[in-house]
Amino acid sequence: MNFLSTENQILLEDLHSIAYDISVSWSAFNDKTVLITGATGLIGGLLVKAILYANLAHNNQTKIIAVVRDKFRASKMFSPYTNCHELKFYEADIAKEIEIDEEIDYIIHCASITQSKLFVETPLDVIKTTLWGSDNLLKLARRKNTASMVYLSSMEVYGTFNDKEKISEDDLGYINPLAARSSYSESKRATETLCYAYFKQYGLPVKIARLTQTFGPGVSHDDSRVFAQFCRNAMQGLDIVLHTLGETKRDYLYSADAVTALLIMLLKGESGQAYNVANPATYITIRDMAELVARNCAVEPVRVVVDIPDNLSKMGYAPTVKLNLDTSKIESLGWQAKTDLPKMYRRLILFLQQDQTNQRMQSLRFGNNFFKDRAS
Repeated sequence: MNFLSTENQILLEDLHSIAYDISVSWSAFNDKTVLITGATGLIGGLLVKAILYANLAHNNQTKIIAVVRDKFRASKMFSPYTNCHELKFYEADIAKEIEIDEEIDYIIHCASITQSKLFVETPLDVIKTTLWGSDNLLKLARRKNTASMVYLSSMEVYGTFNDKEKISEDDLGYINPLAARSSYSESKRATETLCYAYFKQYGLPVKIARLTQTFGPGVSHDDSRVFAQFCRNAMQGLDIVLHTLGETKRDYLYSADAVTALLIMLLKGESGQAYNVANPATYITIRDMAELVARNCAVEPVRVVVDIPDNLSKMGYAPTVKLNLDTSKIESLGWQAKTDLPKMYRRLILFLQQDQTNQRMQSLRFGNNFFKDRAS
């Protein structure tokens, strides 16, 4: 496989860590087919790459059907994996019926609209993609008699609480249904109910992962989420600008830790159940996290500046919350978060820096080849 020499080395270190994590029973995936939606997203993409790496590490023959919206974009993103015959792309709009001929042993449903701005600009699209898309995947899992399925939900299903911070899977806070921003959280809640209905009525072995905000190597340079903005500013020596007071306090999770959690849930999780997936040790306010990045990760001294825009409501930011997820339920399956917040940021910045270097080298090679061709 040529991806060992052409993939980003920081990302390869994470793939190696996942593939050799003893809490994941990799032998269970041998000669199986795994369908992954949202395969060009952070979590979906890392899942695809980790399983391919595990094939090499354990001599497995796990096949992957990567469901993507744009096959050209997917081919570019997975260009180091061109020679991996176990990887197959399936181009589809998940809001429409999905027809796949192959047998499918496992499904991990990661596809979702995640840009906060779109929650308020196109709330109907958010709801349709979440609900209709998930219904199509659940129908597919039932038709294929899939052995296990994991649905990626979100910590946003919890809404807001007045006096409670430590949140278990049995807790539920307030969400205003008459707010465009709620298109995301309410459709995630409804999809959880849909998953449970398929389990209750048809015995479908589906599990629900309530994932906190997750980042690490694999994040795109143009990602608009707050952690990506912090990294870009730190790398460029620019002040970190907050568009809110930064009072929201929540957990975060390293992307590689998220992948091992999902794989363990897929194999060991209880059907019809939800699991919090987070690193409770990262519990921090957005303001304090910005200060941490400015202090420990910036190439030169930078400040944290609060600049609240007049059109704040149109930016789709979540309401101020304090959510410290109780992860004892998933930890009972043998999973443990391993990466703290400073290391998460250091590794993401290293990944982005190396990615920029790789892109410059590719541009130079292209330019040199162009001039050679013109001279011949």
